[in-house]
Amino acid sequence: MKSINPYTGETIQTFPQFTPSQVSASITKAHEAFFSWKKTSFSERSNLMRSVAKGLREHKDKYAKTMTLEMGKPIAQAKAEIDKCAWLCEYYADTAEQHLTSKIIKTDAAKSYVNYEPIGVVLAVMPWNYPFWQVFRFIVPALMAGNVGVLKHASNVMGCAEHIEAVFINAGFPKHCFQNLPINSSKVEAIIRHKHIKAVTLTGSKPAGSMVASVAGEEIKKSVLELGGSNALVVFKDAEIDNTVATCVQARFQNTGQSCIAGKRLLLHKSIEEEFLDKLKKEVIALKSGNPLEEDTYIGTMAREDLAEELEEQLKASVKEGAKILIGGKRTNAYFEPTIVTNVTPEMSIFKEETFGPVLSVTIFNTDEEAVELVNQSDFGLGVSIFTENDSKIEKLIPLFEDGAVFVNELVKSDPRLPFGGTKISGYGRELSEDGIKEFVNKKTVYIK
Repeated sequence: MKSINPYTGETIQTFPQFTPSQVSASITKAHEAFFSWKKTSFSERSNLMRSVAKGLREHKDKYAKTMTLEMGKPIAQAKAEIDKCAWLCEYYADTAEQHLTSKIIKTDAAKSYVNYEPIGVVLAVMPWNYPFWQVFRFIVPALMAGNVGVLKHASNVMGCAEHIEAVFINAGFPKHCFQNLPINSSKVEAIIRHKHIKAVTLTGSKPAGSMVASVAGEEIKKSVLELGGSNALVVFKDAEIDNTVATCVQARFQNTGQSCIAGKRLLLHKSIEEEFLDKLKKEVIALKSGNPLEEDTYIGTMAREDLAEELEEQLKASVKEGAKILIGGKRTNAYFEPTIVTNVTPEMSIFKEETFGPVLSVTIFNTDEEAVELVNQSDFGLGVSIFTENDSKIEKLIPLFEDGAVFVNELVKSDPRLPFGGTKISGYGRELSEDGIKEFVNKKTVYIK
């Protein structure tokens, strides 16, 4: 496996894969570590997790640079990702015990309650686009619940994976509570089937999710899937235009557009089309592209050239179907210009499919009902942002959307305090918050007569 700098094309480092026997030995060690780790107190876990947060902040520049070199994330955004991981550690250090406190339920018994107990070794299959955050939002609640974890990270961010394992070791976590397994995707099925693996979580594509879910289902093991999205940004005629434009630019183009929860489909009310697109165009043109290691770069390269080529094909297919490029549209190796595409209809590729890069499609609507229909027409259901100053409209519209999240006058984002996950082919289960930490626990009913 290789880490290749997408900006320069240079190989950063090669990583030898674990053999099947090494993988099995690592899982066995994790299983053995679980029996002592699950007996630790919440205060002990919290202290260790706060040490992780401290280590992240102390070595933020190093970790961010690795992220930038391996997958092209602009360095300022990479540093922000490390800060968010530290926040997550502190959130669960403060709240895990409360989230997992036994729940007393009055019945005919002298005492009855529900315990929330750890289940064992959990496998995470994680993507490259947020190479620290995606892993941390799995492993932090898992460890705080008393579980242990093994990680199959994306092959192009193995340097990040090694850093993450080192963070926990350096913070003082017992050996084997969290282990990185340097393997390719072909080894995942065998790991899920391993007798010591109790559950699996995946963030990735629909085909990967289908494979993981089917194998986990055969083995009767719990799975949580986050499989991407095609979030809509719905701008009604009574929206505050300037703030909405700025929010939409951030929602679509941060991380060079490579985000599951990016706002990929801009739905605009006909009456504000001209004004909104004029301001949007100016803001997107002003975004600085360039070397992702420079602090003021906002648009770096995409993580791999083949991903940029795939996006280019989606764009070409949609133009052939009648879409019009307002700005951008050009690709050079792994770099893809920030692009706005108008005249997009629901039949086109960039409306129907997930576009994982800096391309924003624009579709016009005339009524609230039409806007809701366009949002729900997607096979994805991760989140939707709506922009309006009409409070009564907000309350009326929220129940009509089929997505896992509705954000009003704000981009969809993950927050440790709120559950995160989708509907339809965006997956099932929830990460973060109280809901997330309870995904991989045994909700044990206790009845004492």
